[in-house]
This record gives sequence, structure tokens and C-alpha cells, in this order.
Amino acid sequence: MPIVESTYIPPYIFRNYHISTIYAAKLRSIKPVPQTRERLKLEDGDFIDIDWSYANSCSSNKVLVILHGLDGNAQRPYVLGLAHHFNHHGWDVAAFNFRGCSGEINKLYRSYNAGASEDLNNVVTYILSNRKYETMAINGFSLGANLLLKYLGEGNDLPEELKAAVAISAPCDLYASLKKLEESRNWIYSLRFVTQLKKQLFLREKHFPEEITKKQIANCSNLYEIDELYTSQAHGYENALEYYEKSSALSFLSNIKTPTLLINAKNDGFLSENSSPIDIAKSNPNFYLETPEYGGHVGFLQNKDATYTEERALEFITYHL
Repeated sequence: MPIVESTYIPPYIFRNYHISTIYAAKLRSIKPVPQTRERLKLEDGDFIDIDWSYANSCSSNKVLVILHGLDGNAQRPYVLGLAHHFNHHGWDVAAFNFRGCSGEINKLYRSYNAGASEDLNNVVTYILSNRKYETMAINGFSLGANLLLKYLGEGNDLPEELKAAVAISAPCDLYASLKKLEESRNWIYSLRFVTQLKKQLFLREKHFPEEITKKQIANCSNLYEIDELYTSQAHGYENALEYYEKSSALSFLSNIKTPTLLINAKNDGFLSENSSPIDIAKSNPNFYLETPEYGGHVGFLQNKDATYTEERALEFITYHL
């Protein structure tokens, strides 16, 4: 029954959902993390950029793969903070930029989505085939956390080097979590996502005018309409609802065989209640669930450089080596 009792008690100001979420995303100061970019060329003609940072003290035989969230990249504070923490403790880090998220539009009309586990599989296979790592772990955030959980539970032939995984603020039911984002208290986050994603679609229209029009993009007023217009169609789904149904990690959690920790804050306004499934954690000995009272969305700040989830990720992964 791996229900984990959380020890996270934040400073009083960070008990506020909005302050925790916004401060972590926009105001948190991160120590420099030198990164080196490597481009992985894919069989379909596209590419993925991996931003590497390395263990501070010595050559490492351990690597952590990090997956960012919606409209993110490998330079987001939550990615750099985790990379710094693991580098400091002897791990190399491969921060995986999803297609089209590394500052250069990808070559295909498709890009990334919450269920594109084939790209994660390509990254994992590439790293272990080309570098001499004996141990691998993976940490995903938000959309990347959902993708990670789906990858772990969908029956892939996972490498023996993959020892453990951690998912932070995972919207395990994509449609239900989308409806939470539409609530009035989340209008500022929803507006930002829509604005940024439409900017990316306008850029994509310049490269693929036969696939999508400026008028179609301009008419999108919420995330559902973007997923209906682009995400579902570009990635082979009939519509947005089929995309949510087939990509939500909730359907795959029971099958996870790799030791995996999910940390979802109870006050995370982005997540539906069933994104933290207690019944599955009680029945699957490999799926650990921790639900702190506070933390917001990818927040979990403390009166120290590392966040609570950065410390917990290292602790959980180290325990399962």
C-alpha cells in the first residue's frame, strides 16, 4: 500500500496556491547550470534537442532524464533546479526538449503532446545506446509527467538500466484537468497557455500553410479548441476527446512495474481529483502516491535552494537503485 505520508510544510506565504505556482515559474532564482546541446535525428525526418549537464565532481555512470511541461523547455526554472540538484549529487542530466520546444520549429507538422511516448522511448534508447550509463531515472513535470506515466505503464520493453521514475504535478486525467483550468480562478494561467500556444501555431502556419490557416488559429479561444484544431489532428486522433482519452496516464497507472513516485499537491488548481488515484496506489506496489496539502502546480518551495520535490526525487530514486 504505497501511499506516502508527505512531510512537506512550506513557508506560510507558499501555502497560497497562486503564489507558489507563479513564484516557482517566474521568480525563483536558480544557480547556473551549464548545458551542452545534442541533436537527436529521428527516423521520421524530425529532430529532438537534448540539453546535457554533468555531474560536478567526477565522471558519472548515472543519468537522469527530465521532461518539461506544456509550453516549456529545458531552460525552465523547475528543469534547471532539478538538474542542478542532481548534478551536485553525482548525476548527469539529459533535459529533453519536446519537438518544437528548443527554440527552433521542428521539421514536421506534428510537434508534441501529452501522450507522445514514442519520443521519450527514442530518447531513452538513444542515450543508452550511445553512452555508457549503468543507471537511468526519469523525472517528468505536468504534461511531461503524464507522458512519463503513460510510457511506464503502456507495455513498452523498458531497459534494465531504468531503475525509478518521479512524476510531479501530473494531470493524469487530461480532460478533467482541462476543465479545472477553465475555472474562473485559473483564468490567468489558461489565458497564458492559449496566448503562447497560438503564437506557436501562427509560426507553424508559416511553414505549413496547407495544413492550418491564420483564421482557424485566431478563432481558438481556449485550450480545448486548440486541441480540437491542432493537437488531435496533427497527431492522428479523431478529435480532442479521443486525444484526451487515449493519452491520459490514468488508464496506464495500474500496469506500472518500475518504482514510480507521483507527487500531486492537494491545492493544485490545475489537477482533477482523480489525477491522484489512491485506489491504484493501494493496489499497485510499484506506484507510490504522495499528496501534500500544499505545493500548487510545480511549486513545492522551501527556505532553501532546492524545492521539496527536488529533494524527494533524489531520495526516492536513490532508495530504489
